[in-house]
Amino acid sequence: MLIACVAYQEGRKLGDIPIEQISDYVQKPECFVWVALKDPDAAELDAMKEEFGLHELAVEDVRTHHQWPKIEEYDDSLFAVMHPVELQQDGSLLFGEVNVFVGKNYVLSVRMRTQRGFQKVRERCEHEPPLLKQGSAFVLYALMDDIVDNYFLVLEKLTSELEELEDRIFKPQEHNEAREIIEELYRFKRRLVVLRHHVGPLLESVGKLMGGRVPKICEGMSTYFKDVYFHLERITSGIEGRREMVITAVQVNLGMIALAESEITKRLGTFAALFAVPTMIAGIYGMNFEHMPELHSRYGYPIVIAAILAIDALLFRWFRKAKWI
Repeated sequence: MLIACVAYQEGRKLGDIPIEQISDYVQKPECFVWVALKDPDAAELDAMKEEFGLHELAVEDVRTHHQWPKIEEYDDSLFAVMHPVELQQDGSLLFGEVNVFVGKNYVLSVRMRTQRGFQKVRERCEHEPPLLKQGSAFVLYALMDDIVDNYFLVLEKLTSELEELEDRIFKPQEHNEAREIIEELYRFKRRLVVLRHHVGPLLESVGKLMGGRVPKICEGMSTYFKDVYFHLERITSGIEGRREMVITAVQVNLGMIALAESEITKRLGTFAALFAVPTMIAGIYGMNFEHMPELHSRYGYPIVIAAILAIDALLFRWFRKAKWI
């Protein structure tokens, strides 16, 4: 589906143009065309291939979908694949795919499996004519910067979720709840691993645009792509930091479970000690020997009961003082 097809001259918008006129504007050195597609069909891709003269291998990558983030150079053009991410209501991560064809006088962005558009990116570029005048390389930077900035928002929401899980660890919890927390931490770690797999390749690819043999299209834009590169580094290190926090949280939660079980064991042992005293005394007097202390005494029974209660009272007081019960 065609979202926009706009021609620009000297950094200023000329207006929307029909697809059939794209090739005419691309041939003008002072103009460039920015086209945006969403989930295009084969006919639309063929039309764009003809108008822009796109490389067959790059177009084939768009047709097959499910490409990992990358930036490839084809003659005098670039083909970039990026994965925007959206955090769903149920906490799952939805990864889309944005394919960007960049030539000297054109930018073609094709987004798939994502509802997040780039209208704000277009408005930002159109409000900065001196930067937009630099042409297609600046548009590539703006698209890339928007996707990378959204990674920060997703990582911030994931961090808030992790903090809530950490707070739950130190609250009184039932055995089943402790198990649920461990399962949620494991699922959280898996999301971080998946996010890292989608961010990591883009970090390596952007590095090609800021040092060494920079593609001709991106000459003079190294500072901008360096900014994106540093942002990706921060995101990558942030993901690794959260993964370590998850590992620590799992260990702490297991430690809290073990501590709670030891408390239960200690209390059970305490009550067992309280019952052990009367059991021992009753066992002695149940041996039926003829000569036993207080066996024929009139007050023998109440004396033994009083002794049992006194010893248990002393034990109970000592256990309470030691905070075992």
